[in-house]
Amino acid sequence: MARAAVVLPKAKSHLLPEPAAPTVTASGSTDPKTTRPAARFCTGDIMRHVMTMAGTGAIGLMAVFAVDLLNFFYISRLHDPNLTAAIAFTASVSYVQIAVSIGMTIGLGAVIGRMLGARRFEDARRTASAFLVVMLGVAFLLGITTAVFAPLLLRLLGAQGMALDHAVMFLRTVSPALPLISFGMGLSALLRAVGDAKQAMRVTLTGAIISATLDPLLILVLHFGLEGAAISTILARAATTVSGLICLRRHDLLERPRLHAIPDATRQIGGVALPAIATNLATPVAGAYMTRAIARFGLDAVSGQAALDRIVPVAFALVFALTGSVGPIMSQNLGAGQVDRVREALIAALKITAACVGVTWAVLAAGEPLVVWLFNLHGAGIQIAHLFCRWTVSGYLFIGLLFVANTAFNNLGHPLYSTMFNWGRATLGTIPFVAVGLHFGPSGILIGFALGATLFGSAAIVTAFHVIRTLPLRMMQQRPAAGSDLPTRTDAEAMMELQEEGA
Repeated sequence: MARAAVVLPKAKSHLLPEPAAPTVTASGSTDPKTTRPAARFCTGDIMRHVMTMAGTGAIGLMAVFAVDLLNFFYISRLHDPNLTAAIAFTASVSYVQIAVSIGMTIGLGAVIGRMLGARRFEDARRTASAFLVVMLGVAFLLGITTAVFAPLLLRLLGAQGMALDHAVMFLRTVSPALPLISFGMGLSALLRAVGDAKQAMRVTLTGAIISATLDPLLILVLHFGLEGAAISTILARAATTVSGLICLRRHDLLERPRLHAIPDATRQIGGVALPAIATNLATPVAGAYMTRAIARFGLDAVSGQAALDRIVPVAFALVFALTGSVGPIMSQNLGAGQVDRVREALIAALKITAACVGVTWAVLAAGEPLVVWLFNLHGAGIQIAHLFCRWTVSGYLFIGLLFVANTAFNNLGHPLYSTMFNWGRATLGTIPFVAVGLHFGPSGILIGFALGATLFGSAAIVTAFHVIRTLPLRMMQQRPAAGSDLPTRTDAEAMMELQEEGA
């Protein structure tokens, strides 16, 4: 028997913003800008919405990551282990940059999606435009800082010799262009917030197509090597931004940024974005620790880990796409007060995650020899590829659970929970397990990493279901936060609340 949807009373809450009243013109008609039906996820089949959003998102992500994989393949064809190791070291730093950008887009998408769910279109337009300015500024400062301190950062990861020199060159070339990709990601997040999954996919595909076209030309044909990869990256980022501006124009969701709106937009979106940034930084920090540990076993081991780092995003593109795709579905239904549909979205995401990991495990187990040949792996690199393709790839089921749970936390008013679980995995779930695994070689490192992910992924998804169960009571009891859709609790209050719930 199907459960009746839970429709909450119209109690004011920071989780459930009050819909804006339509503007009536002098002729007695309503202003279309304040009444347009932007919340398309509040009706219809939830699994279909999740599959559509995740499927189109996965196509875009898979295209981007496949190009990254091809990029690594082209570099490996140069038969220089210093170049392949340099790719691994630069990836660890680049992931930190991208994590910050992703955190800002999570905040942007969650808040704008909630406003659209409450039909506050003008507020969404003003807030989105203002916060994009903030994203550009943050990305510019981060990119320049990375370029300046590139040698120090790379040495901390264990880079040395020619591998260090190549990695420094790459980072100093691409880091100043970080604002381009950050801005493009923000535009794509806005497209997902309004439910335009196809256009969001088109934005991502544009950059992927540019890279796929230029990489072989610059790296292999013109013999620019790693410099060619850097040039291709910059041009692809520029193309992504241009495509995003073109695709978003039809939704009229941008206006000329108003300086006086920037502080308010920063406050509203920052309440989600800052914890989301902290959450997303945990993954590259854990990855950096892994890279440093693997580096103790030589360039062959680093090259093997670099190959896995390129395979994983392609193989699990659908799982990664869920984090950006199911969020707007949750936030719109939360804004409309439909808690049962929020829970349905979480369950649908979990089913997709389990199916994706199962299929990927079977494919990689069968294709292990091809992986070794394609990326010219030797010694410890072969050992790493063998263990991953046969066994430790299964650990990504629990990493997927963690990602889906984090999406729920970010969109349901508990961004600090995401921070806690991600950093828990990056520290308690990584450092001690990897430290013990070091005594058993590169294989021990991979096994330790998978065990930590299993522990924290399981705990996170249980907590996510608890958060959804308590939503009706919270939304009726909590007082509204003036002028904001976001919680105004301090970090300490949120942690106290978490402790009370866990008691």
